[in-house]
Amino acid sequence: MVNDADGMTAQQAVRSMLLLMPRLVGRAKRLPVPEPLRTLDLAPRHLSLLSYLQYDGPLTVSGLAERLEVAPTTVSLMVGDLSRRGVLTRKEDDADRRRRVVAIAPRYAEPIREWLSGSALAWTEVLTDLTPAERATIVRTMRAFETALGRRMPT
Repeated sequence: MVNDADGMTAQQAVRSMLLLMPRLVGRAKRLPVPEPLRTLDLAPRHLSLLSYLQYDGPLTVSGLAERLEVAPTTVSLMVGDLSRRGVLTRKEDDADRRRRVVAIAPRYAEPIREWLSGSALAWTEVLTDLTPAERATIVRTMRAFETALGRRMPT
């Protein structure tokens, strides 16, 4: 294994990432799910939606769709599902009564914060000592990897 990141060839970096990514995903999956969330059968798509609501606060379906980069109908289905289970609430937007604002239900706010905090604390630990440019490079690289992987998915 190469430990000197400054001296890696592209091939060495690819090899290191191929070995690292399964471990990273495996550890993230082993983070304990708080008891109130265990019976909800939450999927990764739910985790992303809940993360936006946790960190950005209540949002409209279209705002969530924009952030998740999916169609509003997809978000509407997820919100409907999680609302029926009591995880999310929907209420009229005070600024525009035609719109609905989605939020995490008070009963689930703390368990969701607890669940997300494991990854958030690890990312904070790793990213804090980096320069803003280094952090931006990491985020840009992860997004580019996701996009490149998506191009290889069967349609």
